[in-house]
Amino acid sequence: MLFFRLKTVSFCFIPLFLILCFFSCSQAAPEIVHGSLELVYYENGGRPAERFTFFILPHDNDGIEDLEDLWLYHDWEGLSWHLTGKDWVKETAGNDTWIGSRTIAMEDSSSLPRGQFRAVLTDKGGNRAERLFSFDTPQESERLFPRLTITGDRYSIDSRFPEQNLLVYDNAGNYLVTVIPLSQEGNLSALGLPSQATSLALWARDPARSVSAFTDIVPLRD
Repeated sequence: MLFFRLKTVSFCFIPLFLILCFFSCSQAAPEIVHGSLELVYYENGGRPAERFTFFILPHDNDGIEDLEDLWLYHDWEGLSWHLTGKDWVKETAGNDTWIGSRTIAMEDSSSLPRGQFRAVLTDKGGNRAERLFSFDTPQESERLFPRLTITGDRYSIDSRFPEQNLLVYDNAGNYLVTVIPLSQEGNLSALGLPSQATSLALWARDPARSVSAFTDIVPLRD
């Protein structure tokens, strides 16, 4: 009889525990607050290749650790790209943390589609959020690919993009800092480069059109 009572109490305790756990866990769906797509042309040894930089600003009451999968779809072309917490990059701006990737590309290195894209974000509870993006930049680049030339202590930028950024790298290829040049040509010494700098790359941007171009890395000295 005692065993029967203990068994009954145990049997009743388990459902009660599950119910309390259910109500203590958040059932709120995640949200995609903002999102962006930027087309980046990479010089790629003289054969420009396209990649998308794709980021979203998520919101989840359970924190960013509760997010599990991020998909980018182009429904018309039947294409999709999948990111998980192990794959996506985190970017912090103020109090906001964005997640995404700079390497969205076609498997055969062909041009990326234009038109409407759909982002889908899911959390560990299976809740989801969606947001649509339109990207209508012409299929062919509207500008010639920019060029960065370094000769001795002089640099020269040939670019028709509105913004120029010089990305600085050390001898191991590690990114150090971004320098915004005051003019499109001048002395390297005027750029205030760190002492570890051994090479530069030009990142030319048109933020209004969400298009940019990234040159190959150029050594500071032969």
